[in-house]
Amino acid sequence: MSERIFDRVIGNAVRLGVFEVVHADGTVARFGTPTAGFPDIRVRFADDKVARDILRDPGLGAGETFMDGRLIIEQGDIMGLITLLSANSPWDHGRAIAPPGVKHRVANTLGAAYEAVNRQASARRNISHHYDIGNDLYRLMLDTEYMQYSCGYWPSTDITLEQAQVAKLAHIAAKLKLEPGNHVLDIGCGWGGMAIFLAQHADVTVTGITLSKEQLALARENAEKAGVSDRVSFELIDYRDMAARGDRFDRIVSVGMFEHVGVPQFETFFRACATLLKVEGVMLLHTIGRLGGPGKTDAFTRKYIFPGGYIPALSETLERSEKVRLIASDIETLRLHYAWTLRAWYDRCVANRETIEAAYGAPFFRMWTFYLAGATAAFESGGMCNYQIQYIRDRHALPVTRDYLSGEEARLLAK
Repeated sequence: MSERIFDRVIGNAVRLGVFEVVHADGTVARFGTPTAGFPDIRVRFADDKVARDILRDPGLGAGETFMDGRLIIEQGDIMGLITLLSANSPWDHGRAIAPPGVKHRVANTLGAAYEAVNRQASARRNISHHYDIGNDLYRLMLDTEYMQYSCGYWPSTDITLEQAQVAKLAHIAAKLKLEPGNHVLDIGCGWGGMAIFLAQHADVTVTGITLSKEQLALARENAEKAGVSDRVSFELIDYRDMAARGDRFDRIVSVGMFEHVGVPQFETFFRACATLLKVEGVMLLHTIGRLGGPGKTDAFTRKYIFPGGYIPALSETLERSEKVRLIASDIETLRLHYAWTLRAWYDRCVANRETIEAAYGAPFFRMWTFYLAGATAAFESGGMCNYQIQYIRDRHALPVTRDYLSGEEARLLAK
């Protein structure tokens, strides 16, 4: 029964590209037609429960059966499989959109509220789940110079991951409009790449904060190697505690951290930032975001990748920042940049498969590549993007046009 229902669902879902399924009893179902730009994929179900598990929760079921080795890809790879399914139903399909039903609206609202709670007591545990799995994995996957675990900036697709991440750092630094002597706060500093870049390219001091002990140790080591430890410092501290102790900064930057805050803490986050930022200061928030309205995180990501994480819609982000009178002086939507970044990370993980499996095991490798492939599809065909929001507290803090950005960006990249 599950196999017949599965075939009917997939038959309606896959029209472009070819998807073949070999069921546990040996029967083969073929869907779609060969189409340029769409991969051809063949999978095998190792037992008769795979179809049932996927039907119960498509994202979680597919992820877990793939991790367990029960969903076996015989032609193509997990990136191709998820790309095929997502590309057949793109978020921006251009068709008329019917209003959501009451059941859908209630489920979405309750699901988002339930998962998004990220109180201070659980924040450190949630961050540790993802970032304290070991720096070696991230060294294999990320750019070699600054270890940026966030969306790169791709002026063109014929550049390297390293070049895209440097371009991202310069793009953000230009939006901060740094002045000599500025003290910069980096909230969620990762392995210190942003702080190091700013210290190398501008006459500023930087304080980076994180909740990951693994990141803290490597960030300090990286700053020492880069020769900027006299102007860069790192702390294991929550942004709420830093605001409470009365610290103030000329500039604040936060990249890839807001996704861990949780909706109930959005206003707390922005109130802390407004408290930490001097009146004439500038803040740049770089975050994954939703192209549409508020939603909920899929079960696989919530369970295995980012517990306590939530991808914000632009509307709910601005609604909370407005409450503390942070002025959104510039908003940029990066639509495909993260998809290109994720594909680069995926390729590096695949190239280092033996090393990763030796250190973490084959199920972990399958889990990790499923996560990267799913995230890629979300940015290529789904409803995800990146937002860069520049904030100020005083309307006079920045020039009234964007003319300063290109010149400053070029200067930073020339160094």
